[in-house]
Amino acid sequence: MECLSSKLCNQAKPFLAVIFMQFGYAGMSIITKFALDQGMSQHVLVVYRHAIATAVIAPFALIFDRKVRPKMTKGIFLKVVLLGLLEPTIDQNLYYTGMKYTSATFAAAMVNVLPAFAFLMAWLLRLESVNLKKVHSQAKIMGTIVTVGGAMLMTLIKGARVNLPWTEGVQAATTSAAAQDPVKGAAMIAIGCLSWAGFVILQAITLKSYPAELSLTALICVMGTVEGSVLAIGMEWGNPSAWVIGFDTKFLAAAYSGVICSGMAYYIQGVVMKTKGPVFVTAFSPLSMVIVTVLGSIFLSEVLYMGRILGAIVIVTGLYMVLWGKSKDQEPGSGNDKVADLPTANTVAATAASSVDDEKIEDDEHFVSLEVSRT
Repeated sequence: MECLSSKLCNQAKPFLAVIFMQFGYAGMSIITKFALDQGMSQHVLVVYRHAIATAVIAPFALIFDRKVRPKMTKGIFLKVVLLGLLEPTIDQNLYYTGMKYTSATFAAAMVNVLPAFAFLMAWLLRLESVNLKKVHSQAKIMGTIVTVGGAMLMTLIKGARVNLPWTEGVQAATTSAAAQDPVKGAAMIAIGCLSWAGFVILQAITLKSYPAELSLTALICVMGTVEGSVLAIGMEWGNPSAWVIGFDTKFLAAAYSGVICSGMAYYIQGVVMKTKGPVFVTAFSPLSMVIVTVLGSIFLSEVLYMGRILGAIVIVTGLYMVLWGKSKDQEPGSGNDKVADLPTANTVAATAASSVDDEKIEDDEHFVSLEVSRT
């Protein structure tokens, strides 16, 4: 009986870990949205988040990567600069700005288009194998189309208001920093997701020549801090008060997102990926959207609309079509057995627990497997 109990406990650990991680991401969305509505600059938030993430990750990189860290070259440095520009700077600034124009629930739902965007980009760059005669390849293409359609549905169709038991009679919250504009917000989040997809692909390529995952993560956070600071200074020029934060919601948003979502979550996801694979981790990403929907309606007085709910359902349907196709790619005999796993886009450091396969496959073509989820 004790042996059986221990076995069940071990089997439950990955599920509990991923669920905990999704609660962490959901908490970030709620806290960040609240801080933005209180007037915090999204550009300053990005800088502080990565500064804190650097302080958290750098000591681990110095300790655990000291024997495996390769020599820095000009080519690797340029890739790190581009990585810091794509995700920490471009994506997160656009994501937070898009959240200002919409809601935490809307932003959390839109992020589920990321796997489809990443697959499409990799296919166009010939980094992803697609055989139109195979059902799983057709599923990936159709899933991409369905996901984009769901995003358009969320953006263009509002629908009737949906009242939850705790939102009866509650007026919709207004965004203090900017007027609600779902079209503009969705466009910013979508462009941010495209930038994020490019980051994930470039990260996997960079790890082939710089296989020190924690060190690369720390370098990306440093570059994100530097490049984000340049952008923030330009956007907040003449507004020094934007940089002032105390021990309040603004500090909590920066510290929480830096420590929880750029620290603990990276480690947890890496550990789970070792035993369950990236598809398992990615498949839980819609859970964060559900949690944000409930918490957002409670703490932020966000109002749900039928069009947004239907759009989110369509997006998740497309997401699982893409994930199903990717899971079939990894099965023995699928023809993609040597595909290298790309780190999930929800993380920068999830690859700390997994290595990038450097083997050459037939005809010297390298295909990158895209298993993506958000932060």
